[in-house]
Amino acid sequence: MPEDRANLLVSDFDFHLPEELIAQQPPAERGSSRMLHLDRASGLLADRAFADLPNLLQPGDLLILNNSRVIPARLFARRINSRDRQPATGLVEVLLTEVHDNGDWSALVRPGRKIRTGDQLAFHSPEASPDVANSPILHAEVVAVGEFGMRRLRFAAVPDFFQALDRIGHMPLPPYIHRADSPTDRDRYQTVYAQPSGSVAAPTAGLHFTPQILESLAAHGVERAFITLHVGLGTFAPLRVQRLADIHLHREPYTLPHETVEAILAARRDGRRIVAVGTTVVRTLEHCALAAEPSLPQPHSGSTQIFLAPGHRFRLVDVMLTNFHLPQSSLLMLVSAFAGRERVLDAYRHAVLERYRFFSYGDCMLLT
Repeated sequence: MPEDRANLLVSDFDFHLPEELIAQQPPAERGSSRMLHLDRASGLLADRAFADLPNLLQPGDLLILNNSRVIPARLFARRINSRDRQPATGLVEVLLTEVHDNGDWSALVRPGRKIRTGDQLAFHSPEASPDVANSPILHAEVVAVGEFGMRRLRFAAVPDFFQALDRIGHMPLPPYIHRADSPTDRDRYQTVYAQPSGSVAAPTAGLHFTPQILESLAAHGVERAFITLHVGLGTFAPLRVQRLADIHLHREPYTLPHETVEAILAARRDGRRIVAVGTTVVRTLEHCALAAEPSLPQPHSGSTQIFLAPGHRFRLVDVMLTNFHLPQSSLLMLVSAFAGRERVLDAYRHAVLERYRFFSYGDCMLLT
């Protein structure tokens, strides 16, 4: 009998993960990761390589990927004293998490206790002198204060905001990667097909793909389409409730393009499988399918905070490629909704035993 989220606790999705299995670096070569294949019908597991993916998919499968580009969202600023307009001592760390319709940004700020409404923040290039008070690359005012270090920032207008971020920002590596970002992360914490900027975390299942593997998939008869979902803070935010029924996720913006809708409609008409690359694609497709019922989705942009857990009936996704996720996380619950909680936890125990690499820079799972 299928499980229902109303009867499940966050603690039901726990597993033991040795610290040394959390990948701190990307693999030496993109696309060289291992891949655990789970057959949902039988529960059988097979240890494979990601390079085997073209042989595990079927001609006619529709592969859908998230083409959002990660921005260098981790910044350092100096608070400007309102009294003498001089920079205060000590750096303020700012992690941009979400852009609002009027251009304001939500951000995690540390140390948050010192940053109040009305404070000014000056963001300089890394080589700037600590006592520089004039001509910052970016300048922001704190316009609202939230919980857990959240602040709302209003940036002064610049000709190209994302270009300014590229000059002074750092890649927002997840908190379980215990090192500073390096120049190589600019490339490796980004998919090879990234296009529109906006994510503050990578859609990590896509990090495995190389141009060569994409070409091999096309030669095998696998079609390809894209959605855009800009990944926000919710990817790493801890769940602060005990019951699944009480979980509410952060809202994230997405776009479902015309070409992708046409590809989905054709695949459904022909009885071909839809393969979602990553939980961001799964959430976008299932949100759009639910919103459109009883029809099929139409091209549009919107936002979603859909939470997929055991008991969900999948409307569009037939196959999923995903990385290994945090214990007691909403993403692990999503995968469990797709393949069954016990089977997924069994697969995770196998992955630990076989020393798979976990999380953003780690290995992946194919669920068919």
